[in-house]
Amino acid sequence: MHRFGILLLNLGGPDSLEAVRPFLFNLFSDRDIIRLGPSFLQKPIAWLISTLRSSKTEAMYRQIGGKSPILDITTAQAQALEEALNRPPVSGPADQDAAKQNIRHGFKVYIGMRYWHPFIKETVQKICDDGIENLIVLSLYPHYSKATTGSSISDLKECITGKDFDIKYIEQWPDFPPYIDSLAGLIADGISEFKGVKCDILYSAHSLPQSFIDEGDPYLDHIKLTIEKLNERLSAEPFNMKDFDWHLSFQSKTGPVKWLEPSTEEMITGLGNSNCRNLLVVPVSFISDHIETLYEIDILYKELAEKQGINFKRCAALNTSAQFITAVKELILSTTASSGA
Repeated sequence: MHRFGILLLNLGGPDSLEAVRPFLFNLFSDRDIIRLGPSFLQKPIAWLISTLRSSKTEAMYRQIGGKSPILDITTAQAQALEEALNRPPVSGPADQDAAKQNIRHGFKVYIGMRYWHPFIKETVQKICDDGIENLIVLSLYPHYSKATTGSSISDLKECITGKDFDIKYIEQWPDFPPYIDSLAGLIADGISEFKGVKCDILYSAHSLPQSFIDEGDPYLDHIKLTIEKLNERLSAEPFNMKDFDWHLSFQSKTGPVKWLEPSTEEMITGLGNSNCRNLLVVPVSFISDHIETLYEIDILYKELAEKQGINFKRCAALNTSAQFITAVKELILSTTASSGA
């Protein structure tokens, strides 16, 4: 029997064009993200919004393969993580001790999505069926927000009511050094594509309503902390990138409320007007590709930048890069070690 279950929490995404409207309905039904009038009107208004938006959103997904890639990528991440966690190191005495520890533990990795299959509730039932009693819950959002990690964990806690789990939560990891190292390496690779010509770095994060930050949500502070650590890492060995200009902007806002500023569109336009000619966009709040990277950045923002005369490139997403999988493995193992398990 596996001693530890690892539950990866993520947003989810439509796995077909037919799934777009119900996915949007689930998204807009979540009052942790947006409050649509009084609570009894949340779902009727969500149904209206999802119906009105579905055609436009389907057109976006058609341009990136007809579905969200997030389940395929998260599944590949889970498989790679499970293999890494259960692979015994054998190079020396210390590694042999670690191997014994891994064998004693045993890890099985699960995926729970907030707004589309496999839903968190479905995955919790599978975990129960597998006889897992010790569970580590890892949010795949490094930067905590009540709209992402908070909403997913709230849903999870409802699903496990009355069930007997020993649970540990990893709710935020914006400055975890191996994570910073893995992302810094991809940024350095992206910069190298400019062949030695100086470029600006634009960190593009998913936006949030400004009211969330005003009410104490730590998301913006976490984003800024990640950027601070990335810039420090890029300036040190082996990268030695000490002379670059960087900027922060926000993408993917919806609705009429005030969102975090500046928007990525505004930033790209401003950089073009100030004679920036080479730009690397880093999707700093995302650990995998999905519609925000493949459509918004790669299609919309690239077209906008080219109209501004900017040579535009995007940093690769972490996805299943070996260094990132190792980083997540170390994050899990540090949690089991601190628990004394």
